[in-house]
Amino acid sequence: MFDELVKFIREIYVDEEFIPLHAPRFIGNEKKYLNRCIDSTFVSSVGEFVDDFEDRLSVYTGSKYAVATTNGTSALHIALLLANVKSDDEVITQPVTFVATCNAINYCGARPIFIDVGRETMGMSPKSLTKFLDLNTSIKNGFCVNNKTGKIIKACIPVHTFGHPCEIDEIRTICDKNNIFLIEDAAESLGSLFKNKHTGRFGKIGVLSFNGNKIITAGGGGCIITDDEKLAIKAKHLTTTAKLDHNWDYYHDDVGYNYRLPNLNAALICAQMENLEEFLLFKRKLSKVYKLFFNNYDCQFFEEPKNSKSNYWLNSIILKNKTERDLLLEKTNKCGIMTRPIWTLMNRLPSYRDCEVFEINNAEWLFERVVSLPSSVNMNSNLHFKE
Repeated sequence: MFDELVKFIREIYVDEEFIPLHAPRFIGNEKKYLNRCIDSTFVSSVGEFVDDFEDRLSVYTGSKYAVATTNGTSALHIALLLANVKSDDEVITQPVTFVATCNAINYCGARPIFIDVGRETMGMSPKSLTKFLDLNTSIKNGFCVNNKTGKIIKACIPVHTFGHPCEIDEIRTICDKNNIFLIEDAAESLGSLFKNKHTGRFGKIGVLSFNGNKIITAGGGGCIITDDEKLAIKAKHLTTTAKLDHNWDYYHDDVGYNYRLPNLNAALICAQMENLEEFLLFKRKLSKVYKLFFNNYDCQFFEEPKNSKSNYWLNSIILKNKTERDLLLEKTNKCGIMTRPIWTLMNRLPSYRDCEVFEINNAEWLFERVVSLPSSVNMNSNLHFKE
């Protein structure tokens, strides 16, 4: 299968000698808007494109408010501060995620608790969440308290892994029942829907990323989305160094952060948003082509979960075992085709080895078997001949 896969991927990305996992594509008004931004001299955190981007994203996702940030990690950090996560608090998340999820928790002085994911979503398992809370926590003075550590579990961060929605409605119900603030890590899932509602809109706060490897990019960039006006106002305040408005005076009423998205980056992402639907259409076609290919082989192509419409940010397959996984990774990367396993599980990293872990059998099973394949948008591809 491996030789056939290399040939197949090269037929899709026929014009690329080295085939990356996910590269940005610039086919629209990017240069035009960047030049306009430069001509205006407003290239930092004030300018027309920052406001324009927030308006566009709010409309696109259906959220009432959007607050643009320098990247997805800073958006997660602010989201946790808005949830009042403090030193010695705990935050439930999953071991299958990019390290930024855990780092943002650590920035607050809190510690993650790792629970399992579902094999059909690669995102947080509601069953695992319920079991952990039922066996290990109590409600005391309105807070969910970990009986083992005596610490408050302030928040929960499920991840829509590789753009595939997790069972977020069940997770929201569980969090509400246990007085836990729900933050959606939707960094990878722009354009993904669960039960016809955009990811990031089920929790009190959703976080998106626009890094260079995402479907559309600001070069960096992130965003907080919410329907809560107070949270949105505070998010914007904290991301602009907590400075109070004044014609000339510099007065900061809190510890703030220089996390506001620069206008230069916003110009880029505004142009990218104009082609988002075309990019998403390509990626769904690509997923169909991959699925047809793997129907001929003894492995599973990872499809969008039930009740979901995925953006297929990364197309992934599940192999029989770790040996087969490693052989595929070695073969493709030697041939100039970037493929990647799931991130090293967070509980295996030095910074998080001492964190509480609760029955993560599915996460370990997926880690040994999943490989993500090149998933870039390529408008020059001969993909239409393969459907």
